[in-house]
Amino acid sequence: MVKFRPLKDRYIKSIKSLNAFLELRGSLANCTLVDLDFTANVVDWMQVQIEHTTFLGCAFRSVDEMILREKGAFIYPRHPDLAYNPYRKALYTWQELMEGFSPENDGSLDLAIFQQFSECRYNPSINEALNQRIHDHAIDEALRSLLKYDAEGMTEKRCIGIMGGHGTKRSDDCYRKVAHTALMLTQAGFFVASGGGPGIMEAANLGAWMANYTAADLNVAIAILCRAPHFNDIGYFDAAKAVLAQYPDGRESLAIPTWYYGHEPSNLFATAIAKYFSNSIREDTLLAVSLHGVVFAPGSAGTTQEIFMEATQNHYATFNYYSPMVFLGRNRYETETMIYALVQQLSAGQPYHELLHLADEAEEVLDFLLRHGPMKR
Repeated sequence: MVKFRPLKDRYIKSIKSLNAFLELRGSLANCTLVDLDFTANVVDWMQVQIEHTTFLGCAFRSVDEMILREKGAFIYPRHPDLAYNPYRKALYTWQELMEGFSPENDGSLDLAIFQQFSECRYNPSINEALNQRIHDHAIDEALRSLLKYDAEGMTEKRCIGIMGGHGTKRSDDCYRKVAHTALMLTQAGFFVASGGGPGIMEAANLGAWMANYTAADLNVAIAILCRAPHFNDIGYFDAAKAVLAQYPDGRESLAIPTWYYGHEPSNLFATAIAKYFSNSIREDTLLAVSLHGVVFAPGSAGTTQEIFMEATQNHYATFNYYSPMVFLGRNRYETETMIYALVQQLSAGQPYHELLHLADEAEEVLDFLLRHGPMKR
């Protein structure tokens, strides 16, 4: 019996990289080539070694495809009727997702993908399900490339997740507090991640974007956004674009949304968007990448679920590290719900017990996270 042996492969995502690799190695053994057009960029495939070589979403001349198949290549074509490309090479940007949008007529890519997903969200065909999974795997790969993991699972970027209610208005004091928290964390060298939607999620990405500016500038930006406080208000996107126009030199941050909640608009302040079809993968991933800590602002059922998902990841050190958990809002987490006391009880005797913190102000959050980093299992 031949046993499967994991092979260290190489992703090739451009013709330039392919040419350089072939000049150096002359072989594509154990390589995966993604979304490349070989109809105009001709390669003499007879001269290239093909072994465990995979082509994802690449376009070929018919004669070249026949040669590659005869040499044993694995070729996965792109389905012509999909609104999305399953074989993505990079994360999304809001500009790509919002292309075609206007307040009068939403012709955006984001909406087109959501509409196609909605037609079969509860019972997709096997082809649709496979394409969705391949797409989400491509997002995984792009996310790993962005965060730069080492062999033990730690990321080069010091990622901190910020969670909270999607319905929080831009005029809410909690929105302002989270935005200032994200600004200070980004200025301190952390990389902010959110769920990518409106409310607290937008506040997190907004604060990160504004980290090249002052706290006073951030207050001006929030005042502009308050022209349309809720994501259902007319002018919601226009207000965000006005902030981007007035403060164009933003800092990077991450958003991890899902088409499962496609009725929630993606915010415009994240510079990288890892958008998934699977909400369960999205939720787990958002917490998993936030190795340097998670800040929980007030929210409802979704935020509560994320608290206990993070507690579970910490309890078992699922991703090789214990991460800080900061609860922003004493009244919410100590009086109204007593969630903080419950997590303290669950963590008793566990390494992450010392990584729990209750705070009311942005300065308290920053101070704690500067003094308490992730602990290796």
